[in-house]
Amino acid sequence: MIALGIDTSTNATSVALGADRRILAAVQFEGARKQDHVVAAVQEVLGWTGVELSSVGGIAVGLGPGLYTGLRVGVMAAKSLAQVLHLPIVGLASLDVLAFGVRFTRRLICAVLDARRGEVFFAAYRSVPGGVMREGDYRVGPPEALAAEVEALREDVLLVGNGAILYRHELERPGVGIEFASAALAHPWASALVELAAPRFLREETDRLVDVVPLYLRKTDAEIAWDQRARGASA
Repeated sequence: MIALGIDTSTNATSVALGADRRILAAVQFEGARKQDHVVAAVQEVLGWTGVELSSVGGIAVGLGPGLYTGLRVGVMAAKSLAQVLHLPIVGLASLDVLAFGVRFTRRLICAVLDARRGEVFFAAYRSVPGGVMREGDYRVGPPEALAAEVEALREDVLLVGNGAILYRHELERPGVGIEFASAALAHPWASALVELAAPRFLREETDRLVDVVPLYLRKTDAEIAWDQRARGASA
């Protein structure tokens, strides 16, 4: 079955077309308002492969955590396609997808995405046959807090993601077995999303449209500003 994957959780938009054993086409790009080009990117991968939209059997989408506006646009685009085409949909956490990309390591995996405001989204994973298994919750916090936790683990760790690259200086610790994954793996690419979601489509373990919602680990800028104004008004 052919699946279409969309991820807009980071500063890069990614769209891919494929199945569990092969990726037919993929495109990823950055830039101002890059999330506005999701539909055009979908049309591109369909055109490159000659696959008709009617031949797509499912939609996979990255749910974040991630940057608010871009993430919302990507999730809504995926849901709209699934609804209009009457296709099953699978939503996956973007940190899970990021960790899946380095699943062959023997180290503890820590997926780290830039959350802006001097913070990172992160989660820890272990490699298991066929993929990765998350340990603990998805979290958000300053890179120094993550560094302290990694140091306390006392084991070799592979840090992957644009957050790890951005805050490399803060995350490095003398005497700790920390390795940083390649910048080529810094984003939760849609190709990995398709590969991870494909078995769920085959097992018919899909999601209800109403349950496919962005994963936000903190308030938006607008909500924070509103709270600040409210506290100022009550002072």
